Amino acid sequence: MNKNRASRGQERKLLISLRSGEPPDTGAPGLGGANDPEQGVVGAQGGARRFRLTRWFGLVSMALVAAITASSVSLLGWFVTQRMLWQEGTLTRDFVQSLILVETPLQRFLAAPGPLPPDVLVSFEHIARIPDVLRANVYDRQRRVIWSSDPTLIGRQFGPNPELDLALRGDVVVEKVDAGDELDTKAEHVALVTPEALFVEIYVPVRDAAGQEVLGAIEFYKHPRGLTLLLADLRRWITLGALAFGALLFLALFGLVRRADRIMQSQERRLLDNEALAVVGEMASVVAHGIRNPLATIRSSAELVQELAPAARTEAADIVAQCDRLGAWLREWLGYAADTPLRPAALALAPLVHSACDEVAIAAQRRRVQLQAELPEDLPPVLADPLLVGQVLRSVLANALEALPRGGRVCFDARADATTLTLGVQDDGPGLSKEARQRAGQPLFTTKPQGLGVGLALARRVLRRHGGQLRIDDAAGGGTRVEITLRRAAA
Repeated sequence: MNKNRASRGQERKLLISLRSGEPPDTGAPGLGGANDPEQGVVGAQGGARRFRLTRWFGLVSMALVAAITASSVSLLGWFVTQRMLWQEGTLTRDFVQSLILVETPLQRFLAAPGPLPPDVLVSFEHIARIPDVLRANVYDRQRRVIWSSDPTLIGRQFGPNPELDLALRGDVVVEKVDAGDELDTKAEHVALVTPEALFVEIYVPVRDAAGQEVLGAIEFYKHPRGLTLLLADLRRWITLGALAFGALLFLALFGLVRRADRIMQSQERRLLDNEALAVVGEMASVVAHGIRNPLATIRSSAELVQELAPAARTEAADIVAQCDRLGAWLREWLGYAADTPLRPAALALAPLVHSACDEVAIAAQRRRVQLQAELPEDLPPVLADPLLVGQVLRSVLANALEALPRGGRVCFDARADATTLTLGVQDDGPGLSKEARQRAGQPLFTTKPQGLGVGLALARRVLRRHGGQLRIDDAAGGGTRVEITLRRAAA
């Protein structure tokens, strides 16, 4: 007696927990009860706010990609600019050296500066007329200006100039000066008129004809218009390329993370569904245990009536038959709710559909619902467990009938492709809202006042175990359409 009371109390606790959406306290370790050490962790995690991986990854990765793109544009722009300027300096050096080799008087003048001969002046004027040159200064080895395109600088010797010192040691030095940079840092910049854009200082060593001894150095202030335009185009293309690569990288990574996030969310939902369905399985076991004992007593009493009261033998036989039917249904339900091993076999769906319709025929007549199950006879068989798929059909058909309290129609149809067969169950009831349709099939979700929200959830799990799926959509013309997809049996 006490055991039965405890069983009924546990059943009530399970039912209340399922309706409230909370895991039950079974009092047993490993079942989410009071003795389960993981329960506190799960509860704490369930109350925490969910981390939005896709959103945060999108924001952080976009910022990082933008920073990397900006750094790459800056670094590549600097590198290309330096290489192009160095090329400009090299070309200028080669031009000057070729001029020295051709102009013998110019060599003698640079080796021993003195009064400026007319032919040397002509050579210097050729140098000053090099395209884009703003000013040209010629220095001897004592760092004195022996000629300049600005006559006021001739004969002057300026203060420290590291670039000039390097040129007198034989190096080509190129220095870029951007618009807006201060020009008063060097004394030789005096009276220099600069454009509102980039210009460069080029220090070229002047060697003797043998190319061994440095005779002096020439300082060029140039505004390379062609180079400026070329660098602007290069920067533009580098920027566009970096932006395109950054966008491609961001989209690729974001797509992968978004897909991974969706997979994790799906796995999380399945884990929660499995936990809820485990509770349902436990409830089914408790309910079955609570029903079997009274059912056995009823059956025994009916058999006794058959022996002692011949006048009530027919009624007693009906009671025995119904008890057997309920017992068989309980065994099927336990197998349906629990993860029992599958026994797949080649299964024809048409007879199974007709059998399910026959079972609910009386209920359908009472609700004034027409059942139309005219399926093709040549439907290919599917590979499935007959008992479990039968329960799936009965669950889907029961939901369709409950959606038609004032009459209507439930239709079955089927289509097959090379690998699967899809059975459609469609009613012309009021249908489901968008939110209800999205949540339909989740454990413990139901739109029925007396429902538990386990039928479609168990059906979906059974079909997943078979490698199939259950899909719920709006029906054309109103109502709800449920599609059951299973794999075809091998021919």
